[in-house]
Amino acid sequence: MSRILLADDSPHAQRMGERILRDEGHEVITVSDGLVAMLRLKDAQPDIIIADISMPEVSGYELCEYAKANGTAAVFLTAGPVEPVDEAQVSRVRADGVLKKPFESTVLLDAIARFAINNRRASSPGTVKARSVVVIDPDQIRAAVTLALDAAMPGLTEHIAEKVITALTGKKANA
Repeated sequence: MSRILLADDSPHAQRMGERILRDEGHEVITVSDGLVAMLRLKDAQPDIIIADISMPEVSGYELCEYAKANGTAAVFLTAGPVEPVDEAQVSRVRADGVLKKPFESTVLLDAIARFAINNRRASSPGTVKARSVVVIDPDQIRAAVTLALDAAMPGLTEHIAEKVITALTGKKANA
């Protein structure tokens, strides 16, 4: 499975991330700040980096930018539930995805599965693995749901009103 560098200053996030990832067979290297993560990149040679955007010394944004300039690892940024994510920064540092904490184990595993490189060290040199970009942005999902509901609302309103009128009067509304 993949070697994953998990950089987060929260002991709880570290424990949960390690448990989820190790249970799926990934090798996990955990560090508590961005500076140590930068120092570990060369010797750890991770396939995937998961970094909290707010860490001491070096932020997740800075770590991502450094990793992208010096290697090929996929980088997922994480943020707390009320912590703002700077989408311009995410784009500028070329992050492969953003995950809001606390995340379900399936959300984390689905996101990294797109980048997991099975037996990377055993594969033949020159083999190129396809990558896709995953951005899990709750605000974009909410906006899409809102647009869909706005488009459906007139029809839903009419349908519900007819049901209520029929229930109250025993007669169809258009009759």
